[in-house]
Order: sequence, then structure tokens, then C-alpha cells
Amino acid sequence: MNKHQISAALITFNEESNIARTLEKLTWCDEIVIVDSNSTDKTVEICSSFGAKVFTKKFNGYGEQKRYLVEQCSFDWVLSIDADEVLTDELIEEIQSEFSKESISHKAYYLNRKHVYLGKIFKYGYLRNTPVLRLFNRTFANFSNKKVHETVEFKGKKGRFKNAFYHFTANTVEQINYKKNRYATLVSEEYFKKKKRVNLLLLIFKYPLAFIKEYFVRGNILNGYEGYVWSTYIAEYSVLKYLKLRERNKQSKLGK
Repeated sequence: MNKHQISAALITFNEESNIARTLEKLTWCDEIVIVDSNSTDKTVEICSSFGAKVFTKKFNGYGEQKRYLVEQCSFDWVLSIDADEVLTDELIEEIQSEFSKESISHKAYYLNRKHVYLGKIFKYGYLRNTPVLRLFNRTFANFSNKKVHETVEFKGKKGRFKNAFYHFTANTVEQINYKKNRYATLVSEEYFKKKKRVNLLLLIFKYPLAFIKEYFVRGNILNGYEGYVWSTYIAEYSVLKYLKLRERNKQSKLGK
């Protein structure tokens, strides 16, 4: 056991193809806590086989789901990992070394995330090593309440580990399209609540500009075919969320 106990925390929904690989690298934690969104596959069964504490909650957005997840943890230190992410042995050893000390230097820590897309590890561009705040003391930090693209909010000085974990973002084009549609729907819901409007002129240029930024400026041209597919995904997503917003706005007017 660590001197400073850690709860590994995950949300899940139909992750039977990923979850065992993820949980195998979390057994060193003092507990594993899962909040599942009514999976219809063997996700819950697999989680239970690893001794995880499994809770069920209807999904109403990533932020809300993860804030509920943090509440279910027994310990103040929370390691938030997604079901398609896998810690490396080097990162595990580094965390254990820090948490074996009598006093911990910070209240929140960045972990380095390596992007794996369609089976390829991105070695170039900003995605090759992205710092994300994932290990934190819940007394001082917690997730934002955003429906999608939620982040851990903490205003103090943060630490950062040198080693990384892998994010297996998508293994197939079908998964890419599913995530693109899901995230665009959730973002459009947030935009609708904020009463955003769609500027058609800006929308015309959004796709090419987003693609150029992702593919050329951010260096994904160096990641080969997978870098091209990722850049296309980002460009399509940047437009799709506004198309969905426009559709919501029109439906709202018709309903009046």
C-alpha cells in the first residue's frame, strides 16, 4: 500500500474490448472505483473480476459523471484514467516513488499522455507528449462540470511526472465516426444552453482552417496516414458541432 492512498477512478460504457488492459495497470492502487453508464456488454463483469467497486449512473455528460465518480472514492488522492488509457510501468514506478515519501510536494500532478491512433503511436507534433492533470487531491481539485472536454480544475502549483501513459484514441474508422458524432452532440447541447448562434460565413472557412492548423501547423503531417486521418477528424468535428447547434436552434424555433 502507498503511504498516501490512491483511488484509481474510471467511467465506463461498453468498454469490454479495452477495460482489462487498463485495469491490469491499476492493481497497485489502493482501490479501483468505476462508474458505469448501464453497459450492455461484459464491462461490469470484467471490472468486478479485478475487485473494482462498481457504481451505476445514467450518463448526463462527462463532467457530471466524473464529479460523481470522485465522490465515490474512499481516498482523497484520485488517479483519473479513461477506459482506453494504459499506464506504463515507468510511470507507475515514478508515482509509487513519489507517494512513498512522508510528504508530497504538490496537490495535483500532470501525467504525460501519448497519442495512439489507429494502432500508431504519434511520434511527432503536439500529441506525441501532452501533459494532462489526472492525479489530484480531491480536497483541493475536481473536474469541471462541462458535458465534454472536461478538465481537472486546480489553481495552485502543479507537479509533473516525467513518464507517460498511452491513450488508445480509436482503433477503427467506425470508432472515429462514433466519437466525432457523440462529442459534437454534447458540445452542441452546451452551445445551445449558452444561446450561441451559427455564423455561416465563419463556418465556410472553419473546415479548411482547422485542417491546416492540425495537419501542418501542429505537425501531424509527420505522423503519416494516421496523422492525416486525425487532422480530418478534427476538421470535421469543428464543423459538425455547429451544424448540430444550427439544427437545435431551428427545432427550438419550430417548437415555439
